[in-house]
Amino acid sequence: MLIEGRNSLNQALDGNGTIDKILVSQSMRDQHLFERIKASGVTYQLVDKATLDKISKSKNHQGVVAYVTNYQYFDLKEVIENAYAQGKQPLMLVLDGIEDPHNLGNIIRTAECMGVDGIILPKNRSVTVNDTAMRVSQGAASNVQICKVVNVNQEIQRLKDKGFWVYGVELGGVEISKVNLKGPIALVMGSEGNGIHQLTRKLVDGIVTIQMHGKVNSLNVGSATAIALYEVNRQRGL
Repeated sequence: MLIEGRNSLNQALDGNGTIDKILVSQSMRDQHLFERIKASGVTYQLVDKATLDKISKSKNHQGVVAYVTNYQYFDLKEVIENAYAQGKQPLMLVLDGIEDPHNLGNIIRTAECMGVDGIILPKNRSVTVNDTAMRVSQGAASNVQICKVVNVNQEIQRLKDKGFWVYGVELGGVEISKVNLKGPIALVMGSEGNGIHQLTRKLVDGIVTIQMHGKVNSLNVGSATAIALYEVNRQRGL
């Protein structure tokens, strides 16, 4: 898997993932980052810009490209237990069939900024944490605990058994600011085309809706996730 760009690399160096090798442009002027790379102990190689241009998928590598071990997913049980052990009001995000890696990358970046403890992805019929998602997340994927599960509905039930209130975010529910989002909370975001699956919708504790005032009556799933997570933080005074 590739990550590209200075910010993504800084995040990866700070995170828990494994960086196999870093390619650095001979003309890169970010001396601070270069010193970090040398101090990290990760194998690095100085190459010309043309080599990076050829390897880069984003065409915006900013002088650095790194090869990292494919994303290592976390165990959901451990994520929940660790959050409780730290005395947190755990906040989980369930992505019910997101298919676009750009959306996933944006959501991961937002989740990291908003203090989400873990993201749940279904094993099937869902995008994975691939190169594109890593690149769009700007390195945030290295600092977010993402879990891949076989059955989303079973895991939602386990969250509820662990004391979570689970809310689906889509049209037709209670305006989100009127719902108490303190305490252990999990938000379920549906897929780009089909929203939340019907069986999942029946399982959640309620549907919350983002009030809109324009002529367009829907939001991109990444934008909706950002607004919903902001409301959780607002209610918690964070």
